[in-house]
Amino acid sequence: MSSNLTHSDNSMENRVKSILKDILGLSQSQIDALNSDSELFGAIPELDSMAVAGLLTEMEESLDIMIDDDDVDAELFETLGSLTAFAEAKANQ
Repeated sequence: MSSNLTHSDNSMENRVKSILKDILGLSQSQIDALNSDSELFGAIPELDSMAVAGLLTEMEESLDIMIDDDDVDAELFETLGSLTAFAEAKANQ
C-alpha cells in the first residue's frame, strides 16, 4: 500500500507545519497556504535568526530527534519540503 508512505510523508509535513505555526505564531490560513515548495527563510518575516533556535528546539522535542549544529545550514530552511525532508531523515535515524 503505497498510500501509507504518502500518508506518512504528509503526516510529517503536517507536524512540521504545526511546529511552524506554534513557534512563529502564524495564522491557520498562512499554514494552509504552505506546500512543499513554499519558501521559508527570507519569505516568512517571523522566521528570523532568533526564531530558528526556538524552531530547532521544538522540532527536537516534538519529533524526538537530535539536531547537531553541523546539520543546520541555510538550505535546511529554504522550503517547507527541505525542512520536512530533514525531519523525516532525522526521525528515521
